[in-house]
Amino acid sequence: MLAGALTGIRVVDLSRILAGPWCTQNLADLGAEVIKVERPESGDDTRQWGPPYLEAESGESMSAYFMCCNRNKKSICLDFKNAPDREKLLELIRGADVLVENYRVGTLKQYGLDYESIRHINPRLVYASITGYGQTGPKSARPGYDYIFQGLGGLMSYTGHADGEPGAGPLRTGVAVVDITTGMYATSAILAALFQRHGTGQGTWLDLALFDVAVAMNANQAANYLISGENPARSGNAHPNLAPYEVFRASDGYLILAVGNDTQFARFCAFCDRSELAEDQRFSTNSERIRNLPSLRAVLADILIVEPRSYWTAALDNLGISWGAVNTLEDVFADEQVRHRQMQQSVVHPQLGRIPLIRNPMLAPGSTSCSVPPPLLGEHTKAVFD
Repeated sequence: MLAGALTGIRVVDLSRILAGPWCTQNLADLGAEVIKVERPESGDDTRQWGPPYLEAESGESMSAYFMCCNRNKKSICLDFKNAPDREKLLELIRGADVLVENYRVGTLKQYGLDYESIRHINPRLVYASITGYGQTGPKSARPGYDYIFQGLGGLMSYTGHADGEPGAGPLRTGVAVVDITTGMYATSAILAALFQRHGTGQGTWLDLALFDVAVAMNANQAANYLISGENPARSGNAHPNLAPYEVFRASDGYLILAVGNDTQFARFCAFCDRSELAEDQRFSTNSERIRNLPSLRAVLADILIVEPRSYWTAALDNLGISWGAVNTLEDVFADEQVRHRQMQQSVVHPQLGRIPLIRNPMLAPGSTSCSVPPPLLGEHTKAVFD
C-alpha cells in the first residue's frame, strides 16, 4: 500500500498557502511524518482565508481552504527570527529527510536556514525551495500568487471566450492550477531526490518556480506556438487541435461532446441522419473541421438542441464516443463513480467533529489516506520535541 511508502521519512514544512502545502500533504498521505512549522499567533495565512469555516462549540474554527492542503500533518509554532526558536528548528532539520520552504529568495539566508548553511549540518537533506520566479534571474526577488502566473505564463491569453463573443476577454481558471501543478512537480522532484539519495548518500537542493511551471503546463498550446509561430487565440470551450470537442446545449442542459477522430465523427453524423456532413469537404477531416469550426459549431448546435441530454448520452455511449456532463460540485459528489472510488472521505476531530476530506488519487480506493488536519495552531509542538 502506497499509504505507508514514506514511513520513516521526516519532512519539515516551512511552506504556506497552497503550492508547498499541497506538496507536503502528498508526502504526508504517502506516510511521511510532516511537521508544519507555523508562525506563533497567526500561523499559515490560509487559516484566515474564509468563509467558509468549520466551527466547534468551543469557538475553535478552521477554514475550508486550510483543510484542503494540510491533512495528516503535525503543527508546531516557532519564530525563527528568535534565537531559541531557531535552535529548535535547526534541531528538527538535523534529523529531517526533507525540507520544503516557499519564502522569498534570500529570506532564510539571513537566519542561516538557506540550503548552503543547512547542508553542512545535514548533507542528506533534500531541500526544496518553491518561489514565484526561481532562485536566479532578473525577477527572482519578486513575490507572486497563482493568479499572476496564470497571466504571465500565457494560460489566460488563450482561456476565455473569443473576441467578438459575449463575455470575451482573458479568463483565469476556477482553481489555482499553477499552485497545484507546482505542488505536484515538487512532489515528484522530492521523491526522485530521495531515490537518488539512496544511491549517493547525498541530499540536494531543488529550485522550483511557479513561473517555470506556468510555462511548462502550456503543453500542446506551447508546442503549437513554437511550431507555427502563431499565438493561440481564445476559443471558449473549443479545443485548438480537435473538433468537435466542446460544450453543446441539449434541450434540457449542457453536455461536452468529445469526438476523437474522423471515424467517430462519421458514426455520429450517421446516427443523426446527417451522413452528408462527414462527406462535406469542410468537415470531412479533423483539420478541415478546425478550419471551419464556426460553421461546424452552428450545424451541430441545431442538431443537439432538439433532444434531451439523456437521449444524446445514451447514443454516444452506444457509438463509443466520449461525452461528459457539466457537473456542479453537488453533482460530482453524488456521482456513482465518485462514490464507488470513495473520493470523499471523512475523519472525526475531537473539537470540530466530522471533517469531510478528499482521497488522494495516488492512493487506492479504500486506503486510509485521511487523518485529522491540525486545526489548533501549534497543537503538536510539545509532542514533537518530547
